[in-house]
Amino acid sequence: MTVEEQVEEVKRVKRAESFIIKDVYTIGPDSSVGEAISIMKRYNISGLPVVEGDKLVGILTKRDVAFADQNCSVRDVMTKDVVTASPDVTVEEAKKIMHDHRIEKLPVVDEGGRLMGLITIKDIYSRERYVNATRDSEGRLRVAAAISPFDFDRAKALDRYVDALVCDVAHFHNANILNAARRLVKEVSADFVIGNIGTGEALKDSVEVVERFEGVRVGIGSGSTCITSLVTKAAAPTLFAVSEVADALEELGLSVPIIADGGVRSPGDAMLALAAGASTVMMGMVFAGCSESPGELIKIGGKYYKPLRGMGSLSARQKRFVIDRYATMAKGIAEGVEGYVPYRGDAQIVIEEFSLGLKASFGYAGARNIRDLWEKARFGLVTFSGMEELKPHDIILPGE
Repeated sequence: MTVEEQVEEVKRVKRAESFIIKDVYTIGPDSSVGEAISIMKRYNISGLPVVEGDKLVGILTKRDVAFADQNCSVRDVMTKDVVTASPDVTVEEAKKIMHDHRIEKLPVVDEGGRLMGLITIKDIYSRERYVNATRDSEGRLRVAAAISPFDFDRAKALDRYVDALVCDVAHFHNANILNAARRLVKEVSADFVIGNIGTGEALKDSVEVVERFEGVRVGIGSGSTCITSLVTKAAAPTLFAVSEVADALEELGLSVPIIADGGVRSPGDAMLALAAGASTVMMGMVFAGCSESPGELIKIGGKYYKPLRGMGSLSARQKRFVIDRYATMAKGIAEGVEGYVPYRGDAQIVIEEFSLGLKASFGYAGARNIRDLWEKARFGLVTFSGMEELKPHDIILPGE
């Protein structure tokens, strides 16, 4: 993405489910109805507070603009008698106001009538439906953004909105990247995640060079679309990388969350990474098959699939080259592939399935939480014959 595209995507996440939306799209009373409709379509919203300067003077909804002359002014069709709330309104108070007045949008204004934010019924419903969502202190969804350690302008632009910046390079254990990251963290305030690394030595060098980091992403070459290990024979498979970095952190007496990156296809795969010392797992391939991911559904052989490309693939590299006119291809060879993954349905269903699978795994390990798992989990080597025995066998499965 361009910097502007990425900032807008982050802002969309922050707006998606917040009790009071602070970064509100607005329109002036002298703008045309056509302009208002265009804004609503562009940002997929159903209403706009109308402001003069910073004062709220009305509100415009899709019902107001339906069948209206697109050349007439917003002032002519907006609702002028607006029901509002104060900045200290509670969720229950907002719900009562919206019910009593049969409205779906509740502008928040200060004593001087200045617009401070917007409450929508959709956001209230979402908060009540997704009670386990990870939210910031203002009730907004947490969001991280991927950056290059050399792209200071991108990092600074995103720093205003994100909860974390993730250094997104294939091989962080490199003097140029380490030094760039050291300079970058002095310029941003968001949590900083380094990576990817694959060894304990890489972790120790990172600690020595980079002033601060709040997370470390580990694993090289084991992503579903990655062919780095095939092309270069350089790799640190996820389980190896997690255990290496976990041991190094313990040796240094540091408590930094490890993100296991690569090879997670099932709750069992996630469980192995967590048991080895990870706190979090990347699930790019899994979520790529969900309804919410980019790309159209494709039917192949009677089954549905969604497209997925690695960031080292030729098309992704060409996209990055196109958007940055001063960039040059870092390497002359692709280290990723693109293709299709099985369609999995809605992300909520996938998350629930993973959650249930992990709960069962934790039960088998006798662990109450991830830290408890680190102490209680034991690893064993399973042979090829053992793996065959652990699969369903001596039975004909439907569809086979």
